[in-house]
Amino acid sequence: MRNTIGNFRPSFVAALALAVAGTTMSLNSRAEDTFMPACYKPAPGVTTTIKYPARQGPYRVALVNGYTGVPWRTQMIQQSRAWAARPENARSIKELKVVSTGSDVAAQIAAIDNFIQAGYDVIAFDPVNPKAFDAVIRRAKRTGTILVAFDNPVDNSEILQITPDWARFEGIRTQAVVDQMPVKKGRLLEVRGPAGNAADRDLHFGMQKVLRQYKDIKVTEVVGNWDTGTVQKVVADAIAVNGSFDAVTCQYGCQGVTRALQAARSPAIPVGGDAANGFVKALAAQKLPGVAVSTSPAQGPVALQASVALLQGKAFPTLAYLPIPHVLTKDLKSGVHYFPNLPDSYETVASYLDCGVVFEPDEVNKFLHNNN
Repeated sequence: MRNTIGNFRPSFVAALALAVAGTTMSLNSRAEDTFMPACYKPAPGVTTTIKYPARQGPYRVALVNGYTGVPWRTQMIQQSRAWAARPENARSIKELKVVSTGSDVAAQIAAIDNFIQAGYDVIAFDPVNPKAFDAVIRRAKRTGTILVAFDNPVDNSEILQITPDWARFEGIRTQAVVDQMPVKKGRLLEVRGPAGNAADRDLHFGMQKVLRQYKDIKVTEVVGNWDTGTVQKVVADAIAVNGSFDAVTCQYGCQGVTRALQAARSPAIPVGGDAANGFVKALAAQKLPGVAVSTSPAQGPVALQASVALLQGKAFPTLAYLPIPHVLTKDLKSGVHYFPNLPDSYETVASYLDCGVVFEPDEVNKFLHNNN
């Protein structure tokens, strides 16, 4: 089931409950009335905005990450720390506390509850799954703690959510792969993320939407769990069982795809993947027709920026979609789209220009320590 927030229409009773809790939501607001509309764009069909009474700063801010061991998450935390340390931001932030809880949704909810009980002003969190957070959202509302979900959506329309349009994200990737197939038929390998995750769900939906137009393309699914080593293994196993494929799409950890293809001496088939440095370098080095599609780890700072703005009384669309940077193999440039002297795990798209959140590698790398 896809997130239905775009169809949310609060009743009078629901609107009253929100107002009592210190939140106001309004209908049919104009995008230009919200904070940084070029960055935080309302999702199609979303006409509701969310706003809280302004509070005096500086603020106590928490960031609750879920999955660990994923380089994107590590860099997201680094960039969040770096953003909060900038003098123009630090004056508004009394404290930034970051924790990572792994894939256990109960542990993530417990961490959010701990910050609520400790009196934090706002908690930004990257949800483990979309369906488990209604109760903790109610508890936060009762205490006046603001919650902001980012990266992965939740199936709840009463908090600000900031995310790429994952269905469109995968539509861009899948269409680019199909466009580079010499004939629009054959076997495509889909490398999915963790089961039950909202992003994986919506990415898969976006892929299916594109492939409905191509009846002669048959899909084989494997689960790579967004982990490079796991991706390499499941792709190698799929090739061993099924023989060569005509194309591959991969959500994340996609250097595992290029390694498996190289080990199997596969022909240069179209590959769609992430924007991690190792994958993008491999596209260029192995001359694989393909596409790198990015969700920047700057999502963390973008969520923190929104968190502070909410505390200052600014309005946002209830569901905000972020830009989706992408580049084809034929357009790749060293030093722009990939970096030979940086680690393979470095996320090459470190910024969201429309959001005013811009990073260079040196600033990010100062915050390698204490990365929960």
